[in-house]
Amino acid sequence: MPRGLSKAELVQQARAAGEQLHHFHGGLRLRHNKKISCETPVEKAALAQRLFVPLLQHTGREAEPTVAEGQKVLKGDPIGCFSHLGSGSVHAPTSGTISAIIKHPISHPSGMEGRCVVIRPDGLDQWNELEPINDWRLAEPAEIRKKIRSSGIVGLGGAVFPTGFKVDEASERGIHTLILNGSECEPYISCDEMLMREQPDSIILGAQILQKAIAATRTVIAIEDQMGAVKQALSRALEKSAARDIDILEVTTIYPEGGEKQLIQVLTGLEVPSGARPTDLGLLCQNVATATAVARAVTEGKPLIERIVTVTGNGICKPRNLLAPIGTPISNLVDQCGGYTPDVARLVLGGPLMGYPLASDSNPVIKAANCVLALTEDDIRPPQPEMPCIRCGECARVCPAILLPQQLNWTIRNERWQDAEQFGLSDCIECGCCDFVCPSHIPLVEWFRFGKSQLRVLAQEQRLADAARQRFEAREARLAMIKNERRKRREEKKRALQKDGEKQKQIAAAIERSRNRQGRDS
Repeated sequence: MPRGLSKAELVQQARAAGEQLHHFHGGLRLRHNKKISCETPVEKAALAQRLFVPLLQHTGREAEPTVAEGQKVLKGDPIGCFSHLGSGSVHAPTSGTISAIIKHPISHPSGMEGRCVVIRPDGLDQWNELEPINDWRLAEPAEIRKKIRSSGIVGLGGAVFPTGFKVDEASERGIHTLILNGSECEPYISCDEMLMREQPDSIILGAQILQKAIAATRTVIAIEDQMGAVKQALSRALEKSAARDIDILEVTTIYPEGGEKQLIQVLTGLEVPSGARPTDLGLLCQNVATATAVARAVTEGKPLIERIVTVTGNGICKPRNLLAPIGTPISNLVDQCGGYTPDVARLVLGGPLMGYPLASDSNPVIKAANCVLALTEDDIRPPQPEMPCIRCGECARVCPAILLPQQLNWTIRNERWQDAEQFGLSDCIECGCCDFVCPSHIPLVEWFRFGKSQLRVLAQEQRLADAARQRFEAREARLAMIKNERRKRREEKKRALQKDGEKQKQIAAAIERSRNRQGRDS
């Protein structure tokens, strides 16, 4: 937290922030390649012959399946839930039959496999019985939050943190401003832009519902200054809704302005302190697609079972945006976009800077899949030999988290984990700016990811060590207590025996005195 400012003062500053825009440190101005994928309207993806719905599509534990092989399901039926919370998180994207629950690649950065519910569609696409909230304006905020939680909605900007838990926390912390993030800073991704163009009414409605759910007094929708068509569409929808507490602000197109902390700094001029959350400043940030999902869940009763995916890149014949059911194999989306070009070389899920490569296009669409990017050989920078750091400072100049990447790199390579943590390794957002500008071609982000994983391992080891120490101390205390109790019992028994001995002596003395008296009398 900034020196000299209390939490209450930070909240007051954030609340007082008007429409004046600020800047965050560093960043890159990148050439956008979105126009080609925005030339055609969003098209509904064709239904695949089999859908592979992962049970892990959110931050946290893997959901437990609630269906069995051979079971028939309707569109929107819960097929996975948090067993420890009892709330639905994964739903059937169409009607059909559960053909298997198997291990399958789940479009994860690690490339690992996870349990997937395989659905064979029946072609009817029949919904289950939907239960919307009849009038959200009259509903209690707790009822709205419960509906969000049960609909499996997560942050669709990439973080995939369960929205239900986020709004629950926000309602307890006292939120005054809701921020809807429509700033797509990655060069190729355009799914949010097309959503804002084509469904502005649902975004405004979702903003109103979220605002009521968390008791916020104001909503800010942030879009890039290059999105002229988006601003017109949202402005018309806002005017039609007659909402007075929603503002649309244009922010400068600079990467990674779509990051939560960076966007908050641009809008309010305040930095989210290290280790803190936006809720500490009275702010809640959500993606515009998440707001649309909330509107559908509350007013129509529909859970999150589909999302818009940008299929683009020079390796795709006809780039476009598709509305794809969760679990659709990526190969189906590519086929619908005309297939690959002959010189395609790499498939990436996400943008070119923060995305990760996919080993196969058989991986399914997940809730975090905002973009499928196919790159050609010309797009990929040829591998360069890593050279020693020349301490030029370019990485520090562009780092939006105001870190010293070269110093972090040194501490990680030398396994100085405590220093790495003190230098703010956990605050790295892995945006790739430092990699992009490094003249020595050092894979800094890879080292930072490795360092973070080591910090997690060390933290886990520390937790286990603390737990073992606590168990040892508890055992020692228990043994000491038992020993003390035994000593007390021995002492009590000894005192009892001594007391009995004295009593016996008194009885014997009394008998002896009685006998003496009888002898004298006789």
